Amino acid sequence: MWLRLRQIALVATELAPVQDDLESVLGLKVCYIDPGVGRFGLHNALFPVGSQFIEVVVPNDLSESTAGSRYIERRGGDGGYMVITQCDEHAPRRAQVEELGIRIVNQHSGEQYINMQLHPKDTGGSFFEIDSMVNSVDANDPDGPWAPAGPDWKPAVTDRCTAITAATMQCDDPAKVADRWSEIAQIPLDGSTMPLDNAVLKFVPCSDGRPEGLSELDIRADTDAVVAAAEATGCRTGEAQVTICGVRLNLV
Repeated sequence: MWLRLRQIALVATELAPVQDDLESVLGLKVCYIDPGVGRFGLHNALFPVGSQFIEVVVPNDLSESTAGSRYIERRGGDGGYMVITQCDEHAPRRAQVEELGIRIVNQHSGEQYINMQLHPKDTGGSFFEIDSMVNSVDANDPDGPWAPAGPDWKPAVTDRCTAITAATMQCDDPAKVADRWSEIAQIPLDGSTMPLDNAVLKFVPCSDGRPEGLSELDIRADTDAVVAAAEATGCRTGEAQVTICGVRLNLV
């Protein structure tokens, strides 16, 4: 069985400023706006990064108590929200989650797409989601169909940023959270990281004054182009790092 990093969700108080930064700094384009997230009190936009995706979700009303608004309040502003993976066999993943007694906060089982979003209090670190595409010949291809990104995402792929190679969760107890994610995924740890089919997940101590959550991504990018654009917008926060939507993006 394999597990692939397919999507990262960020949560923001406003969509337009984050979208502007993703487009102007990372050179990304919107591929899909999903009306289905409205049932969670959200609106969103998705951006392909190669065959992976960055999604930005925004509460429709920050004064209402929704999962998104509570997350923003808990973490003190915009930030990383979900690590969303794709697997080739969903049934054994579901069985493992049930065996471990982990709560599922959202799930869907359709003819072409199955998802399972796990409760962050049971995982630690971040929302962890395990999804699967089914019933198509290219369902498991690295650049195959991905229901959350809509039916026609490939024309929006750009070349300034081409892959998400790592996601970092800062944690109150990194070793405990890493062990938990390893149990869930049934993937042995390599030190403080968990290797996926196309990326790694890292677990580190909290270090920026914010509570635990998804804090950094490593992005394979045209570093010179991204840094130059970030200088113009004020997003540059390191020699090869920019910060967008409260998440540090390390250019590799």
